Amino acid sequence: ERVAAGLFTRPEPGATFADLVRGLLADVPRKNSWQLAEHVGHGSAYRLEWLLGGAKWDADALRDRVRDYVVATLGAEDGVLIADDTQVIKKGDKSVGVAPQHCGATGQTENCQVLPMLSYASVRGHAFIDRALYLPRRWTDDPQRCAAAGVPAERGFLTKPQLVIDMLDRALHAGVPFRYFTADSGYGRDPGLRARCHTAALAYVMAVPVDLPLVEAAGGATRPDRVLAAVPNAVWERRSCGAGTKGERYYDWAAVAVTVKDQPPADGHAHTLLIRRSVADPSEIEFFLAHAPDPTPIPELIAVAGMRWKIEENNGQGKDLLGLDQYQVRKWTPWHRHVSACMLAHAFLAATRAGLGKDQPLPQATAC
Repeated sequence: ERVAAGLFTRPEPGATFADLVRGLLADVPRKNSWQLAEHVGHGSAYRLEWLLGGAKWDADALRDRVRDYVVATLGAEDGVLIADDTQVIKKGDKSVGVAPQHCGATGQTENCQVLPMLSYASVRGHAFIDRALYLPRRWTDDPQRCAAAGVPAERGFLTKPQLVIDMLDRALHAGVPFRYFTADSGYGRDPGLRARCHTAALAYVMAVPVDLPLVEAAGGATRPDRVLAAVPNAVWERRSCGAGTKGERYYDWAAVAVTVKDQPPADGHAHTLLIRRSVADPSEIEFFLAHAPDPTPIPELIAVAGMRWKIEENNGQGKDLLGLDQYQVRKWTPWHRHVSACMLAHAFLAATRAGLGKDQPLPQATAC
C-alpha cells in the first residue's frame, strides 16, 4: 500500500516528496534542502523548499498514514505507546516555538524547540506514530508573532502533557492496538495525563517524581521517598528491564501497592509504586507509578518500564540518520511537513528491519 497515495493533487509534488524521502534515507552529510537537492539530482533547492512551504498537502494526513503503516507492520495486541520530548537547538528567535528552554541533550537551558513525540513499540520493532511542537507562553501570548510563523489562530497554549493527551486520543480513535502507555517523569508527574488514562482505563507505567502525593493506609499523606524508607530488604529483587546496547539492564526492584491522592484507579485496576535501584550505585533511585489491571505480574510492569528507552533510540536515530533536527524551515506548516516526512523514513527503516528474514513481504511505503 502506498503511504502517500492521494496525498497530492498534482504529480509534481508527489515526485518531489518521493525524492525528499529518498534523500532522508540516504547517506547525506547534512539533510537540509540544498544538500538533499544535490543528492537527488535537483538543480536547486527550490522544489524541496516549495514542497515544504508552498505546495498544497496535509501533513496531518501523512502523520495518520505513517501511524497506520507502523501498525500494519509492527502492530501487536501487547504493543506499548511511549511519549517523550526531544529538543532542537536553533539560532535566533524566528523559528516557530523557539525559546530559552531546558534541553535534555545538554542538561541546561538552550535556545531550542521542544518536540513531544509518540512512539509505538512491540516485539517486532519501534517507530514514531505522532508528533507535536510545544509553543511556550511567550509565543501563544503574542498573536502577531504566531501569525508571522503561520501558527493557526485557534492554537492556544498547551502544556507538553496536554499535547501528549491529544496524541493518545488520536491513537485511541484510530484503534491502535496497545496494552500499555509509558513516559518519563516530566509526563508522569502530570495529574491531567494520569486522569485521562484512568478515565479510558488505560494501563500505564510512568516515571514519577519523589514528591508524588500519595496516601497512607491510615489516611495520612506520604510520598515515594517515604515509601522507599519503609521497604524491607527482603522485598528487593534483581531483574532485567530489557536488553540495552551493552546487554541486559539489571536493577534491584521493589513493588508496593499505593493510593494516589485524589486519583483513584479505573475499575478493576490498581496503582503500584515500582522502585528501581541501581546495582552499581544504590543511591541512584527512580520511581515509577503503574496503573494496571489487578492483578498484574510485577515482572510485566518492570518490562514496560524498560520500554521507555525505545523512544530515546527513535529520537537518536531520527537525528543521527534521518535529519529530524536538520531542517532550515521556520514556520508552522513546513515544520510539520518535514517532521512527518522524517517519521515516514523512520517507519520504513523499522518495518524493513522487522521484515528481514520473513517469507511474506511487508506493506510498501512508496512515497507517492
